[in-house]
Amino acid sequence: QKEDIEVTLLPAGHCPGSVMFLFEGENGTVLYTGDFRLAKGEAARMEFLHSGTRVKDIQSVYLDTTFCDPKFYHIPSREECLNGILELVRSWTSLTRYHVVWLNCKAAYGYEYLFINLSEELGIKVHVNRLDMFRNMPEILYHVTTDRHTQIHACRHPRDDDCFRGNRLPCGMTCQNGTPLHIISIKPSTMWFGERIK
Repeated sequence: QKEDIEVTLLPAGHCPGSVMFLFEGENGTVLYTGDFRLAKGEAARMEFLHSGTRVKDIQSVYLDTTFCDPKFYHIPSREECLNGILELVRSWTSLTRYHVVWLNCKAAYGYEYLFINLSEELGIKVHVNRLDMFRNMPEILYHVTTDRHTQIHACRHPRDDDCFRGNRLPCGMTCQNGTPLHIISIKPSTMWFGERIK
């Protein structure tokens, strides 16, 4: 049998380029999500999920997510998380220029929202190992740097935890102008909320 199917890629909000697939054919409509992170109201603004003024009839949704588990009952919004991190980073980095923050990011992509907002709010660029990974995302290039002399780091090393335990950043920095750095680590991870229900 042969059937024409229309496939529409919708933004998944997970990391740059992440998509959900909307399959539409004579036998119905199916949505496959993959990993996604949509804030309340974002789906309502996706015109391809609507037919005129109403939501399309979707027969099946294949929800592929790590967090389809009752223990992840409440995951704070992206904005709540950003505000908490901003408050912590602002209070730490304002102590002295030798107070630095290491963002312990386990994946290469997906933290762009955090980097951009921290940089815009605090006027501090985020240190990363390489800029070429962001070449297709020019909007972030103003907010990241390969200059290690900044107070916010998202640099990576194969054994990040070992580096941090020695009061050393993954890029190797331990001091600036002969003054030891005071480093705190922030691990932006949704998994935390499944392990700490309260």
